[in-house]
Order: sequence, then structure tokens, then C-alpha cells
Amino acid sequence: MRAPLSRSSVWLTLSVLILSCTVFQLGQARLRNPSVPPDEYERTLRALDQYRALAAAPDEVFVPVTGTVKPGDAYSDAPLLIRRLSLLGDLAADAVPSDSDVYEGELVEAVKRFQSRHGLKPDGRIEATTLGQLNVPLCARVRQLELSAERWRRHPYDPTRPAIVLNLPEFRLRAYGGTDAGSDPELEMKVVVGKAPDHKSPILLSQLQAVIFRPYWKVPVSIQRNELLPLIRKDPAWVSANRFELVTPQGEVAEEEKLSEETLEDISTGKLQLRQKPGPKNSLGLVKFLFPNEYGVYMHDTAAHSLFARERRDLSHGCIRVEKPEDLAAWVLREQSDWPRERIEEAMQGTEPVSVKVKRPIQIVMMYSTASVMKNGEVHFFRDIYGEDAVLEKELAARRK
Repeated sequence: MRAPLSRSSVWLTLSVLILSCTVFQLGQARLRNPSVPPDEYERTLRALDQYRALAAAPDEVFVPVTGTVKPGDAYSDAPLLIRRLSLLGDLAADAVPSDSDVYEGELVEAVKRFQSRHGLKPDGRIEATTLGQLNVPLCARVRQLELSAERWRRHPYDPTRPAIVLNLPEFRLRAYGGTDAGSDPELEMKVVVGKAPDHKSPILLSQLQAVIFRPYWKVPVSIQRNELLPLIRKDPAWVSANRFELVTPQGEVAEEEKLSEETLEDISTGKLQLRQKPGPKNSLGLVKFLFPNEYGVYMHDTAAHSLFARERRDLSHGCIRVEKPEDLAAWVLREQSDWPRERIEEAMQGTEPVSVKVKRPIQIVMMYSTASVMKNGEVHFFRDIYGEDAVLEKELAARRK
């Protein structure tokens, strides 16, 4: 146990030395920039103080890595697990006898709470991923909270205005009405984000401009060349079977009864573009949400709803797939009286694309935070799927040399 404690202590010392002025800078930034969301910022600082105190305490306990432990199993390391979960706040003091050697009851519920806070499936099974998160040194959690606070400083939004906030490593979307800077989200859902490492969703700020019901999907050249063209070469009927058509740069549908080698070359170079027709099998689903950005990304429905059941959801080419597209459309258009929910449902089940301009500005905030503090003070941590924490750490360290 002493080796992990020594490593933890060293990291804690380095954390304090390298980022000792972070909180001061953030406080100054708050004074200069009122658009730093006050509630999230204050909660992050309170949690940071709490975790610094925990990390500074002696004798940090870790749980040995073993095979999978299921509820009801005999578990010789249960006393260590009890101490670790009690330290982290997932298990109330004296909720389980400290010498228990069976994994059951309140101890299982505490593991489920821990799993929920760390973006894991809350099934109560103790396996490699859960143990890995349990054994992350507290000094590393301190660092995650420090970096989260720094990101609030860098990427603020106006909490008094409506906003759709997506935290990429959390795979979560929250929509805020903007009436109260400390209010709860009015809508919340799972999302699928860009796959690491080659298709990362970007960190950005923008404004939602339009909602498109029953959209076409205009396939990016890289996707049609690298992913779809091999399928077409294998089976030319794949194009019509999957409701695609070929479109010229002028937007005209190219009538091709037979796909010649010349046509296939035009698909490869992008001279002809594949476009998927609207409908429930369209890759964008039945609605997409547009906002200007240099990356060409947007939010949309999906035909692959089973993906939302996955624990880790970096699976797209960069765009954001939303779990509840109809609810999101209704929230976005809630103040446009000519678009009640009934009309939204009709548009999604119609036959033609329908574009609706968003009249009231709604902020789009795509952020990256591997630590998030809930209103009740509960701290959630997430895996650094894009390696952005390491990048920010290096940048902050370089500034202080």
C-alpha cells in the first residue's frame, strides 16, 4: 500500500506546484468576465477544495485487482472496498460492517453509485474497468477538477440566455432555458460523439440557426470514398437498396442505370456526391439541427438508436447524434407558436424536407470536461477519451516555466 501512497503524494505535490495559481486566475477571470457560468464555477471550486483535502490525507487505500466480483460473491477484499467507497462518499459510515467478507446489500448499491458517477454501467459488478476507476489516485481527481475550472474560464457562455450544452467525454446534452443562471436543465439526454482518435467532435461555441425535418444526408467525400465506395464496388445495387442517389455539383440528380467505372471514379473524387433520401432509414434520422461552425458538424437524429445503450459512445464521424430528437426539436421551437409538438410530429413523419428557422437565439456549447459537479455537490468523473486533459496540462505547465 505504501508504493501507491508515495506516487499519489508526489503527484499531489506536483499538482499544487504546477497549478498553484490556477484558482486565483480563475477568480480574476470571473471578475473580468461575467459570462463564466457562476453556479458551475462555484461548484467546481468547492469540489476542488474537498478533493484537495482528501488527497492530502495519509494512507490512501486502494483495492487490489482481481477477477470479476458479482453481487452475492464472497469477497476477501471487501474491507478495502468499504474503506475506499467510504472515503469517496459513495458509502455512508457504518452502513456495512468494516470486516464484511461478502459482496452484498449496501456495498453493492455503493458500487452502483460510484459507477454512475464515473460514466460506467451501474450494474454492481466489480470488473477491471470499475476497479481501474476506483484506484485512480485522488491527486489525479484533483487535477481533473483543476482542468475543469480552467475550461470554464476559457469557454464560458451566457447562463442568462438559452443554451444547449454538450459535454463530450460525458456523452451528455443539457438544455437550459436561461431564465435563472443556477437553474436545472429543462431537458437532458444521451448523445453519441465523434470517435477517438480520428473523428473527434470539436470544442466550440455557436448559435443554433435551423431545424431540418426529414433531411437529406449529403455524404462527405472522405466517407463516400473510403467507406461507401468499397460497398458499391462489391454490390452496385447497394446504392438504391439504401436509398442513395448520385448528385452533381449543381445539385441535379444524375440518372445512372448502370454504374460505370467512370461513375465510380467520379464518386471517389467527389465529382459526384452520394445523397441519401429522407426517411426513417436515413443516417441522420428524421431531424437535424444546424449551427454555423468551421468543422461542418451538426446535431441529428439517428437510425441506430441501439448505440445509446452503450457505456462509451464516441462512435460517430464528428457530428452529434441525440437520443431524443423530437423532444429537442420541441424544446428548441417551444416559443414559436406556429410549431406545436403536433406539427413537429407531422413534419417528422411527412414526405418532404422542411426547414424551420430558429427565431430566438440559442447558444450551442460543445465543451470538454472530465469532471462535472452536480447541483447537489456530487462529483462525476469521465475518461479523457480525446486526450485533451494531457494537452491542457502541458500547455499550463509550459506557461509557468
